[in-house]
Amino acid sequence: MLGLGDWDGRNVKFRDGRPFAVHDWDSVVHEPEVVIVGQAAAVFEGGPTGAGASVGRTAAFLEEYQTARGRALSDDDLELCWAAGLWVRAFNAKKFHLDGFDAVGRDEAETRTRHAGMR
Repeated sequence: MLGLGDWDGRNVKFRDGRPFAVHDWDSVVHEPEVVIVGQAAAVFEGGPTGAGASVGRTAAFLEEYQTARGRALSDDDLELCWAAGLWVRAFNAKKFHLDGFDAVGRDEAETRTRHAGMR
């Protein structure tokens, strides 16, 4: 699947609560659906501190995605979404740590790890 690999919230513009424009298309990737969706769910509310979406907002994103998709993801696919989101959050945390921001706390990382089926 082709999709955007950098769903930082600053790369998407909304109009009337709906996506209107997407920027940063130099980040186009060819990845499985679960990777694109999982990363988007984890960082769509990102900003200059690398905070991304909370665990609750990530779960809500995944629920809304499945509704818009018209069919549910399998349990295994949902775990892969959470794993992809954890990966991008950890990657971003490494970068933001250098600027003095704590982008992923221990509790959040452990929760995301459980959702990914890794514990």
